[in-house]
Amino acid sequence: MPRSGAEARRRLRQAALELYRERGFDQTTAAQIAARAGVNERTFFRHFPDKREVLFDGEADLRATLKRAVAEAPEGLEPFEVLLHAFRESARNLENNRAFAEPRWKIIAVTPALRERELAKHAWLTDAVAEALRQRGLGDGLADLTARTGWAAYQHAVQAWIDDPAQRLAVCLQRAFDDLRALITAVPSGLARTESRP
Repeated sequence: MPRSGAEARRRLRQAALELYRERGFDQTTAAQIAARAGVNERTFFRHFPDKREVLFDGEADLRATLKRAVAEAPEGLEPFEVLLHAFRESARNLENNRAFAEPRWKIIAVTPALRERELAKHAWLTDAVAEALRQRGLGDGLADLTARTGWAAYQHAVQAWIDDPAQRLAVCLQRAFDDLRALITAVPSGLARTESRP
């Protein structure tokens, strides 16, 4: 039996990940996860309300980290630079937990119930980022648009990092935001031709 709550939580997360990969999410029960982790089912439910939430542990911490990082970003940065700063802060924890993050994403990708939960998580985090941007003085509409666009770039970077283990997440983030800036500043050739007509 694990001696601490933190150790029990860690073992439950690891057991769930193993079982979801072996049997699939739908075929795995909370009781099976608890047994694999060496705890009873009551201990499982003391840590997690249901078997989905094992894969979303740390969500509130991530939200707090993002809000704090946006608030503490240096003055004078453009909104996307503020977000890049915040995402770099949160990325450190993700990189340190790659052994959990990578299989987690793969399980979510093939499980409709988990994809729905992941989308709800993204919406909640995007709202938090938008609120933090508003607190820095960005208007409502721009804060919302910046948060949504920046979050899409963040997700793109994380997927690139998962697809290529040789890359660092910080490098993927920088590339995604560089590409985003290039898209914003580029003038589509078709549009330029249309506007140049008399």
